Amino acid sequence: MLVSWNWLKQYVKLDMTVEQLEQRLMMSGLNHEGTAQVGDDVAIDLEVTSNRPDCLGHIGVAREIAALYPQSLALPAAAPPESATQVDSLAKVSIDCPDLCSRYTARIIRGVKVGPSPDWLVRRLQTIGIAAINNVVDITNYVLMESGQPLHAFDLARLEGPAIIVRRAVPKEPFEAINHKTYELDREMCVIADARRPVALGGVMGGADTEVSTATRDLLIESALFDPISIRTTARKLILHSDSSYRFERGPDPAGVDWASRRCCELVLEIAGGELAAGVIDVGIPPQPRQPIVMRLNQVERVLGIPIDRGEICRILASLGNEELRADQHLVEVTPPSWRRDLQREIDLIEEVARIHGYDQIPEDAEVPMSASARSDDDRVKVRVRHTLSAVGFDEAMTASVVSDELSNAYTPWTSHDPFSCQTPLLRGATRLRRSLVPSLLAARRTNEKLANPEIELYEIAKVYLADGAELPTEKKMVALTSGGDFFHVKGALESVVAGLNPAVNLQVTELEDSLFEPGRCGQLQLGEDLLGFLGEVGEEGRKRFELRDRTTVAEIDLAVLARHANL
Repeated sequence: MLVSWNWLKQYVKLDMTVEQLEQRLMMSGLNHEGTAQVGDDVAIDLEVTSNRPDCLGHIGVAREIAALYPQSLALPAAAPPESATQVDSLAKVSIDCPDLCSRYTARIIRGVKVGPSPDWLVRRLQTIGIAAINNVVDITNYVLMESGQPLHAFDLARLEGPAIIVRRAVPKEPFEAINHKTYELDREMCVIADARRPVALGGVMGGADTEVSTATRDLLIESALFDPISIRTTARKLILHSDSSYRFERGPDPAGVDWASRRCCELVLEIAGGELAAGVIDVGIPPQPRQPIVMRLNQVERVLGIPIDRGEICRILASLGNEELRADQHLVEVTPPSWRRDLQREIDLIEEVARIHGYDQIPEDAEVPMSASARSDDDRVKVRVRHTLSAVGFDEAMTASVVSDELSNAYTPWTSHDPFSCQTPLLRGATRLRRSLVPSLLAARRTNEKLANPEIELYEIAKVYLADGAELPTEKKMVALTSGGDFFHVKGALESVVAGLNPAVNLQVTELEDSLFEPGRCGQLQLGEDLLGFLGEVGEEGRKRFELRDRTTVAEIDLAVLARHANL
């Protein structure tokens, strides 16, 4: 992220040297990557971590400086004058895919004069490596780099309707971007369309058909919020990355959508002239209020190892935009600002206090009280299970929790509900949270057979994710085994596991029929009245499905049931 020294001075006083500012920002978490002299300005390159999209604009960096060097922040009012004409009489906006675009705002300016930008605007953009195009496009880029909120300007006369329809792309729908390259879209991509065709790729790039030129007289200014995962997927599929997509992937300030729109219109009226229609077309979900966070003052000293004055703590939190709800001798309760979505918990506020107070103010030998935590019963059960299975010749395996549709549907003894899906696949073709460990272990066994290691005996202790009609899955920790031995060999290993936890408990086996297993070689396992799991030799059809050559036996048991019957 390149920032301009002269640009920052518009919002905060810079009484320090460039080197002093770079050092202070680096100590607060904005790592300094480099500095370059650009004319009478200085470009500072900062590394902004993915959890701090608020610093992907000059105002966000200025907020940090105002907190580090206690001072006020001067922000533009963004209050453009409006004409008598109502904006909703000039265009219509609708969102057909709220999961991809949660909010869309539009303002209209008529009678602009598109031409070269003034020198000050050209210099600001050149300092941070952006070439000037024309005054309207330069203003949208300026506000993007000022606020971190991407915008787009359409030539209103070239919009059919005029209407804006935010929708999913039609499979194989062609789209010509402003880089004059044509892309083939799919249904997972969000497009901004008019009444006839796509005019922009939502959150990524505008279209060539409606780009602003010297012939443009009327503008529609877009400021919106798009789904970060959708933007990331689209940009990667099309290999089409932009400053806008970079920011939408990380999530701009939800409350900054309207401010950026007003700021853009203010500058257009000032530089390109025209009249702004009254009001705004605002479709979708408005910004939601943030939940308050309570921070105990004694926790600050416990975590950091040094006492910090309550007044200083309150000053730091307020300087970062937190709204104080109450404060006393024991705690502070604040509502985080809309632009700091990384502030969710008490420890996040403590980190902010340490960051702004200065990590260099915390002695290296500061005493932080620590106490050893006791091992839970579940952990002790897992340790005994591991020791027992290792002792009888099994090796521990680790397989991915996200599997393909084929593996997900291969064996599901614990639920009949459909699996949960991941929006972003961690592995190619793997989108389902697994409902059993058995298919993953059988796939691992197949790999070992192909690598001339057919005698391998594997076990895995991991979670499965079961749907029960709720929004989130029920997570259960399981133990699964696979062996080239027969039914009784694996049953013996499980009896050793049970005996290692409680010798007084007997493992009961009831015959069961399942299409994956050989008839008469499959059983349901119980401890008393509790269902423990399942055991069986994989049948011929199952071996074909998993491409297994040799005899294979598998079992899967519920770790929570084991823990209930354990005598620790």
